[in-house]
Amino acid sequence: MNGGFDIGVIFWLFLILLIFLWPQYKIKTLQNARLELMRRCEKKIGCRVITLIHRQERIGLFGIPFYKYIDIEDSEQVLRAIRMTPPDMPMAVIIHTPGGLVLAATQIALALREHKGKTIAIIPHYAMSGGTLIALAADEIWMDQNAVLGPLDPQIADQRLGVLPAASILKLVNEKGREKVKEEYLILADIAEKAVRQMEQTIYNLVVEKMGEEKARELAKIMVEGRWTHDYPITVEEIRRLGIDVKTEIPEEVYKLMELYPQPAGLRPGVEFIPIPYAPQRPRRTQQER
Repeated sequence: MNGGFDIGVIFWLFLILLIFLWPQYKIKTLQNARLELMRRCEKKIGCRVITLIHRQERIGLFGIPFYKYIDIEDSEQVLRAIRMTPPDMPMAVIIHTPGGLVLAATQIALALREHKGKTIAIIPHYAMSGGTLIALAADEIWMDQNAVLGPLDPQIADQRLGVLPAASILKLVNEKGREKVKEEYLILADIAEKAVRQMEQTIYNLVVEKMGEEKARELAKIMVEGRWTHDYPITVEEIRRLGIDVKTEIPEEVYKLMELYPQPAGLRPGVEFIPIPYAPQRPRRTQQER
């Protein structure tokens, strides 16, 4: 009986340890694989590589996904990485994000602009909103041919109405007239006007040295004026028409690195394929051709 009891206790202790240690082991293994690919990527492009990748990673005891976006913790970490980089060393930031806090994104963008060495923003899939702001700060932008950026029109939070586009608030007030609008909307309009002006000036400051004053003013106005919805995908072709030079050659290591930031299996769409590149098949020769 004692022997059976001891074996049972050992089994349950082992199971409990496995439940708690297995997720940590998976995280450590994933981190090591990422670091190895980052080293290979750095060697290939000759740059210090920093990643700003936001996905939902379901690794933990209960597999709870966390929605990620650019926040103050991100800006602290990226600024720390930039400080640890020699001033003249080239630096590349791999960006994959839906956006986030304006304050955090602006801090990262300004730090990237102030770096003396060459800076590159690499976008394998998308860099929306704050991600676009960071990309504009870099000396060069590398994008996948099908990757997109997004508008930078400010969004104003309202407790009752939710998040509202600043440009739409201003349009409403201007069209109806201030005397016909409730005071709460006048307050929102005041905040919206400041937000638009501030973001326009921020974009101008980031790009004026590489684009010139006239083009920088034009780009800043287009990005904040509410021409598009906030989630509008700005393609490579459109970005080039805006006067921004974009390269579409991305190292293969970047795509492999993205595979090591998996989406939770339960939330992924039903997309499957055999993970090998397919080459065109040559037509078989007939007996007569032989």
